[in-house]
Amino acid sequence: MLRPLGFTGNRLDRADQVRVDPDAFSAAVAHPRALCLRLDGIDFAAGEGGGLVWEPLDSADGHALMLLGIDEDGTPRFVREAPSGTRIDARSRTVMRLIPLLSGEELALYGGARSLVDWHARHRFCAVCGAPSTLFRGGWGRRCDACGAEHFPRVDPVVIMLAEHDGRVLVGRQPGFPPGFFSALAGFLEPGESIEEAVARELWEEAGIRVRDVTYVASQPWPFPSSLMIGCRATAEDAALTLDTTEIEAAMWVDRAEVRAALAGDMGAPFMVPPPLAIARHLLELWAE
Repeated sequence: MLRPLGFTGNRLDRADQVRVDPDAFSAAVAHPRALCLRLDGIDFAAGEGGGLVWEPLDSADGHALMLLGIDEDGTPRFVREAPSGTRIDARSRTVMRLIPLLSGEELALYGGARSLVDWHARHRFCAVCGAPSTLFRGGWGRRCDACGAEHFPRVDPVVIMLAEHDGRVLVGRQPGFPPGFFSALAGFLEPGESIEEAVARELWEEAGIRVRDVTYVASQPWPFPSSLMIGCRATAEDAALTLDTTEIEAAMWVDRAEVRAALAGDMGAPFMVPPPLAIARHLLELWAE
């Protein structure tokens, strides 16, 4: 049994019925046990044991509140909008070093909160008329008072896939990867495109291979800043590679013994694998088994 995917497993009741009801939302804010997640910008502030810090809610602190959900004990849990002017680093190296300190459930809670706060920080103005917008719907939307337009948090779908050919799978690396690090190929879906079509297009564009039999494996929220990684597998028609070197620095076909060696961290393995947090590693583990 493989480990759960990182950033999945949020057990809060998202309580949409509270989000849409201003009176119910106000009651949740006034709840005597209401808690608020402490953030540093959009990074989490680690507690003494390294986990998330939940503080008693101060509803008078002047920052807009967003309802993350209600826990099993009936406690509403919130996060605050980042103050205007807060520096937002969507790919913070600091938080990547701290993430191993979190439990799986904490990681899921933080991932959702991070993406939500980041979205609000980058969408303070109406995309229709340019006027300032304000939070509504319990923090899960923004409304423009000037033109009445409503905007909602977006998730960017990304396909990430292993192409297989003759008992081997394709792994590649981008120029910014650490030395020796290879991963599954990935790319954003484009408008008017299915998941299967995106997998085939990305593998053709980046590696020059044609594929068939695209199958879905699993998905993972990835809050850097707000993607949904859609894990897939496909069968390549042949093994000849033509790389788009603006995207892929190197790529290679590896067999199961080589993947297992990499997963085990063997010094003689031909490449290093992504960390356990990432769906790319999950795909490699599934294939290796």
